[in-house]
Amino acid sequence: MRLNKTPDEINQAEWGNSENWSTIYFSKKDSRAWVPKRNPGNGVTVNFGSRIGSRWIYYFFLIFSILGGLLGTLGTFIVMAVI
Repeated sequence: MRLNKTPDEINQAEWGNSENWSTIYFSKKDSRAWVPKRNPGNGVTVNFGSRIGSRWIYYFFLIFSILGGLLGTLGTFIVMAVI
């Protein structure tokens, strides 16, 4: 048995480990930010254990918070202009 595994072998082993899956996928040993879902036909999901994956989530929420704030402010101005 070989002791040194390639990064692809480590990633595949981590993806197959059911302990890394709950509602989300979390594995610090898996180097990928985006991994296939348990049923790969359903697309991909973010690896919350990956540094890049957690940045994706952070930026996702940041962008939607900014957009929500801007749209909420714009909506308020429109409502105030109508009144």
